[in-house]
Amino acid sequence: MVSFSTNWKSSKKPGKQRKYIANAPLHIKGRFFHAHLAHDLAKKYGKRSARVRTGDKVKIMKGQFKGKSGKVEEINSSKIKLYISGIEIQKKEGTKVKYPIAPSNVMITEFNMSDKKRQEILKRKEKNG
Repeated sequence: MVSFSTNWKSSKKPGKQRKYIANAPLHIKGRFFHAHLAHDLAKKYGKRSARVRTGDKVKIMKGQFKGKSGKVEEINSSKIKLYISGIEIQKKEGTKVKYPIAPSNVMITEFNMSDKKRQEILKRKEKNG
């Protein structure tokens, strides 16, 4: 039995689409973590979207926390969800829990530039002029 196939991506069947996302290896799952860039970042780097990483500042664009901003604290690659600082819900018992948000529902407003490799990647993509 095949554990992963890129042919599942082009299928119309929802089951195969879910199977593609669930069984994707990490280098492909990384593509699911792309989010839109803020207008100034998009203009600066000549890109529309980029991969979200921990430490990036993001603004939530959809859902019950729409309009709120915060730093990405954690990324769950198995569930394809982000956990952002200050975004939490209160359970009935009174405890607060981080609320998972899909990367497609956020916009990157500021990059975490502590990683030298990421600096090189963004410098390559940066528009000249």
